[in-house]
Amino acid sequence: MNQRAFIATATAILVLAPPYRADMHRRRFRLTSLAAGMLAVSVLSMSAADAQQSGRLPRIGWLGNMAPPPPSVNQLDGFLDGLREAGYVHGQNVIIEYRWAEGELDRLAELARELAALKVDVFMVGGERGLDAAKRAGAIPIVEVACDPVETLKVSLARPGGGATGVTCMSSELAPKRLQLLSQVLPGLARVAVLYNPTDPNKGTEASQLEAAAKSMGLAIVHSRVRAVGEFDAAFAALTRARAQAIIVLADPFMNFQRKRVAGLAAQHRLPTMFGFRESVDDGGLMSYGANLRDEYRRAAGYVAKILKGAKPSDLPIQQPTTFELIINMKTAKALGVTISPSLLLRADQVIE
Repeated sequence: MNQRAFIATATAILVLAPPYRADMHRRRFRLTSLAAGMLAVSVLSMSAADAQQSGRLPRIGWLGNMAPPPPSVNQLDGFLDGLREAGYVHGQNVIIEYRWAEGELDRLAELARELAALKVDVFMVGGERGLDAAKRAGAIPIVEVACDPVETLKVSLARPGGGATGVTCMSSELAPKRLQLLSQVLPGLARVAVLYNPTDPNKGTEASQLEAAAKSMGLAIVHSRVRAVGEFDAAFAALTRARAQAIIVLADPFMNFQRKRVAGLAAQHRLPTMFGFRESVDDGGLMSYGANLRDEYRRAAGYVAKILKGAKPSDLPIQQPTTFELIINMKTAKALGVTISPSLLLRADQVIE
């Protein structure tokens, strides 16, 4: 029996059921209950059936800077959770087309074109390079997770434009707080290195903000710019010669992908590290202070769901984080001989032993 016949039969049971009489109450109750159940099942399955009859389920194009899970599992899990909260499950009523750059950001343009050729209904991207690649591929609408979306989207927070909106982690605004936390952990701190990728235009701005904050605290900043994997060893050797006492690592897709290498070199050179996200502390960094990326992607998924239901990106203001988390790796602290005060441990959102 097809769906239309199914509904017709259920409706007929309801309409033709005999009028109420005491001796027929149980029979009529059974009939109407059966009909109601049939209709409920039919209505619940109708959207999926209609989607199949129309030839396709809605599609999300995931343009990832990193590698497939497990390296990106934290963000991806948050995204999938957010979709489920909005009523979307991959393979049931939506399809997610994944493309992963695996840290090679020059591949983003090619991958974006592949997704655009699949005629995905909405792009999910991370960072400026992902947004630029999606736009060049002619893809809209777009939802972005980025630390500096006002710059990348070239719009205001309240009224995004250009067919894109997203969620910000507000990384650059947290520079003074990160310096303050480092100074609490390292009494007598005088020289702080800032390690960043200069090919990301936003990182130069963030490094300047960090230097201004350091100056107000009486700290000197040593700039360390790394553009490629082969430059890390020389950069850390130079920081040792410059007598840097700690490192603040500015997050971007390149640095995020190389976080284990950075944490390992910092441990080798006995340099305490401050990162923007907890994933780097999980991989051996000393501390992080910033937004929770899992939650950022969960909220971004809510925007993806709204767009799939007909919302326009221009009507969805860019979301800012509501909370920031402090993560401390005590195993790394002990290896470096760094003492973390009990008061700071109490303030931490998580302490990794």
